[in-house]
Amino acid sequence: MNILNPALKGIIKLRWSSIDNFLLNPDNTQMMVFNSLISAGQFTKFGREHDFQKINHIKDFKKMVPVHEYDDIKHYIQLMMEGQQNILWNTPITWFAKSSGTTSDKSKFIPVSNESLEDGHYKSAKDVLALYYHNFPQSAILAGKCLTLGGSHEINQLSAESYYGDLSAVMIQNMSYFTQLIRTPDISIALMQEWEEKIEKMAFSTIKEDVTMIAGVPTWTLVLIKKIFEITGKDKLHDVWPNLELYMHGGVNFAPYMSQFKKLIPNSKMKYLETYNASEGFFAAQDVIDRDGMLLFLNHGIFYEFMPMEEQGKKFPETLQLEDVEVGKNYAMIISTNAGLWRYIVGDTIQFTSVNPFRIKVSGRLKHFINAFGEEVIVENADLAIAHACKTCRSIVNDYTAAPVYFSENSNGCHEWAIEFETAPENIEHFARELDQFLQSINSDYEAKRYKDIALSMPKINVLPVGAFSEWLKSKGKLGGQHKVPRLSNDRKILEEILKFSFQESDIL
Repeated sequence: MNILNPALKGIIKLRWSSIDNFLLNPDNTQMMVFNSLISAGQFTKFGREHDFQKINHIKDFKKMVPVHEYDDIKHYIQLMMEGQQNILWNTPITWFAKSSGTTSDKSKFIPVSNESLEDGHYKSAKDVLALYYHNFPQSAILAGKCLTLGGSHEINQLSAESYYGDLSAVMIQNMSYFTQLIRTPDISIALMQEWEEKIEKMAFSTIKEDVTMIAGVPTWTLVLIKKIFEITGKDKLHDVWPNLELYMHGGVNFAPYMSQFKKLIPNSKMKYLETYNASEGFFAAQDVIDRDGMLLFLNHGIFYEFMPMEEQGKKFPETLQLEDVEVGKNYAMIISTNAGLWRYIVGDTIQFTSVNPFRIKVSGRLKHFINAFGEEVIVENADLAIAHACKTCRSIVNDYTAAPVYFSENSNGCHEWAIEFETAPENIEHFARELDQFLQSINSDYEAKRYKDIALSMPKINVLPVGAFSEWLKSKGKLGGQHKVPRLSNDRKILEEILKFSFQESDIL
């Protein structure tokens, strides 16, 4: 048993008073966060350029500061990565979380301040456990260890004092000594960059630990579990870790993975808890197991605005505060944070499942995408990859759509494409390789998932007859210039409908 358990349990339970306070006073809590952020931001280059000293109210902020996507603030981040300070935030920034997303770059680098770590990510992690203990006060979850599947980090070559890595790696690297004692594997393994070797060492080093909870994206968690079964000869995870009781997941839709997890962990006492933790901030987590929606964290250094979808594309859109949002309506989430993101569009769309308290669920993205495995492939990525493959293979594509193939018992996931060629390539396998390699070259998250086929296998290509997409649209009463085939979908509904309609056997690689 972890000797720190009684003290840690007491500390975690004390967090409930803070949670209870923002539950009772959501609007006042957000106003306090807003005032604190503006006070800090006025001493930065961004704050001076946008007259933060003249901002006295939220309405002033909305009039004076436009909403931003990553490309809009990339030049500020470049200065920070080169070592300049007081650019977006008024305390030193030495860490950057690397990820892909709705940006034209292969990777984006999100600034991570000490405040965003301590008052954001770490506080939120404590609050997740506090919420869990509030639901299950007799839990002994802190008697064992938390298995965390982190990423890797490397030194940022633009400045000897700056570093970047996956958010999970940044968090692991900066955790306190006592927090490190209750997690596994050792940091030297957790931050390895070679994923194949990392998974194997992680499996060998954790099978003898008393793991009571797991935190990580489903894709890599399944890969690790299968490796553990391979090593131990077991086929049920509780035979390896009998005290395991919680899996904390996030990053991708968990629904397609649930059946696999329940097969690998056939225990009615096992609990699953969704979190909403992005590079930009730790936004929410389930406060009630098995209830739809995650509790929005309101006192963690993030000020929220919610943009109705009809406002999308405007530089100064009308946005709502908590008192004006409606249950079931789609909003784009705009954040200002204690790491210097000002009116930043996260890219997710959310819906409120309740307003007392404020609970949300992720409903989609502002752009079509595939993010079934954390690869965050957007339409721009797919269009460029198709164009490259066509040029290389001397072919012409009329239209296409793609969707994920989820993990099965005997195979990894992949992307499945339905492509209508005007001029087909001589070798469809060559076309698929070019498509795949180009996607890896422009999207670092896809590249990581494709590495040695650990998570994602080669794409599957279905060749459709000429006119297939037009005939499908016609059958839907949507033939015409204003109607288009969705290029990417995060579920298989459209792909399977089109494949069935085409009446052609799939040419699957």
